[in-house]
Amino acid sequence: MTTPHSPSPLSVLGVFAHPDDESLLAGGVLARHADRGARSAVVTATWAEDSPRAAELADALAVLGAGPPRMLGYGDARNPAAAPGRTRLVDVPLDDAVGRLVAEIRRFRPDIVIGHDALGQMTGHPDHRRTHQVTVLAVEAAALGALHPEAGEPWTVGALYAATHPDSGIGDLGPLLAGVGKSLLTVPDAYITTAVDVTPEVGRKWAAICSHRSQLDRPRPLPALLSRLGEETRTRILGTEFYTRIGLAPAETGPVTSRSDPYLFF
Repeated sequence: MTTPHSPSPLSVLGVFAHPDDESLLAGGVLARHADRGARSAVVTATWAEDSPRAAELADALAVLGAGPPRMLGYGDARNPAAAPGRTRLVDVPLDDAVGRLVAEIRRFRPDIVIGHDALGQMTGHPDHRRTHQVTVLAVEAAALGALHPEAGEPWTVGALYAATHPDSGIGDLGPLLAGVGKSLLTVPDAYITTAVDVTPEVGRKWAAICSHRSQLDRPRPLPALLSRLGEETRTRILGTEFYTRIGLAPAETGPVTSRSDPYLFF
């Protein structure tokens, strides 16, 4: 599948706050794009390149076919060990973080960018919300040569998607998070433009999640919670990915579906 914007298989860039967000929220779509010949990559906003989680991220991206880690190296809002001595993402001047991401976008030149939603998908983590803000601004800025000229030649992204969860899509995930005192922030069903059945990719998605080994033995991280479930229940949770397409193109006349969206391989 191609579009006039890209004569070759569409390229996709994920932008997520922490190592493991990419696998949990978009692992199926990333794997599918790679399988169909697309260039794919992931930018991770927090954690340092010399941290243990960076090595885990490298393993996960290898499973997903998404290339080597691209880490901005900011500190995690809730974990001082993420990048000792560095500014937390939530504290850095917004335009500085936008400029860093603009450089990554212009370097990789993606057709598609996938990131967090405005709620801070799924639990409202402040790093998720800030990463959403940075991503939306950077995608727009990347196309405008007058903004961040030091970051390379302008590049126009074809489509921007936010990974999210609809009110009707809570299923087994809501009770799972509630069991450890977490809430699941959801959006109205009408906000969803694309629901992707990634059941064929669930095995690779789960393998990528399991690459984040430090998250498997702790009591509250989602990878650990998922690891305690039976395979059938875990597949129900991981087998559908929900996205909202954010306004870089004229509005659709109705909800985009996994069969009609021209920008994602379904």
